[in-house]
Amino acid sequence: MPVALTMAGSDSGGGAGIQADLKTFAVLGVHGTSAITAITAQNTTGVTEILELPTSLIREQIAVVVDDIGVHAAKTGMLSSAAIIATVADAVERYGLGNLVVDPVMVAKGGAKLLRDDAVTAMRDLLMPLAAVVTPNLPEAQVLLGREITTLDERRRAARDLVAMGARSAVVKGGHAEGDVVDVFFDGRQLIELSAERIETPNTHGSGCVFSAAITAGIALGMEPLEAVRRAKTFITRAIASSIEIGHGHGPVNPWFAQRVGR
Repeated sequence: MPVALTMAGSDSGGGAGIQADLKTFAVLGVHGTSAITAITAQNTTGVTEILELPTSLIREQIAVVVDDIGVHAAKTGMLSSAAIIATVADAVERYGLGNLVVDPVMVAKGGAKLLRDDAVTAMRDLLMPLAAVVTPNLPEAQVLLGREITTLDERRRAARDLVAMGARSAVVKGGHAEGDVVDVFFDGRQLIELSAERIETPNTHGSGCVFSAAITAGIALGMEPLEAVRRAKTFITRAIASSIEIGHGHGPVNPWFAQRVGR
């Protein structure tokens, strides 16, 4: 069975982070492994506390998975500090994790900052050049590129510029724009727009995690990045349409939408 590794934070509410990644890997037929970078006290209304794990423990989690099980594709999520980013980047290079999806997580759905200001440079310089695919939403792309991105033309230029920064391909997500959700994919050769109807719901917690995890699963299964992104786009759209109404804030998307157990 193909193996995927997620290097991200834990969400105690189960809607995002490691928990969302592992659910997505499982439903898409990939064995999920993990290296937890931080523990969050989190629910549908927000994040109340964050504990970053020691970089030595993060490094060892990655090492034991690679040494024993092997990894066909990997992804990053919450990497809150420059030191954690450097640790993960070093491990990616050390173990040859070339099929890397970088989800540059910066802010939780409830508004809590998940990436320190001084870590943005490390994200740009150390992690972006290692990415097979980078998957920023519009606010994250604006931070990475240091400029405002509002129009579709600006999304197209952003995808090109992210590849120029070193990523082998980029998909700039359109969820924060108006109208239909148009994501822009660029791999240095082809510029592709992927469109889906916007689903009006407040329950989108974990959508970025599930999308990037679905891409990672596709790559682990042998897909090229564009094929994996196309499938992930369909997958996350259906997961949002089947989102779960729990809690008092932003409920989670549902990667288990197609699963039925029992009668």
